[in-house]
Amino acid sequence: MNPKSGRTIPLYFKVSPEEKELIDKKMEQLGTHNQRAYLRKMAVDGYVVRVDMTEFKELASLLRNCSNNLNQIAKRVNSTGHLYEEDIADLKSRYGELWGAFSSLLSKLEDL
Repeated sequence: MNPKSGRTIPLYFKVSPEEKELIDKKMEQLGTHNQRAYLRKMAVDGYVVRVDMTEFKELASLLRNCSNNLNQIAKRVNSTGHLYEEDIADLKSRYGELWGAFSSLLSKLEDL
């Protein structure tokens, strides 16, 4: 027991082979291998939520693309003094994609 973690009280319990199998299946479904953390989370909160981060990663990618495009346009404007219609149209398009992905993600989070 690690006193630094604040966890100094040991808890021990026994389960049947069937219960152990159920615990292992649920851990596998969740994609976790740390049995202590899983059992602690279940005992304290009563549930564990696994979040699919795919859409967050897509949103982060769109944000990076938008900021890269904006930086490139800012450099060009600073060096030439001209702002092109194509640049503005591209930014509007990417900004629309970004907001669409963000809105979709927010609505999915509200459904949780």
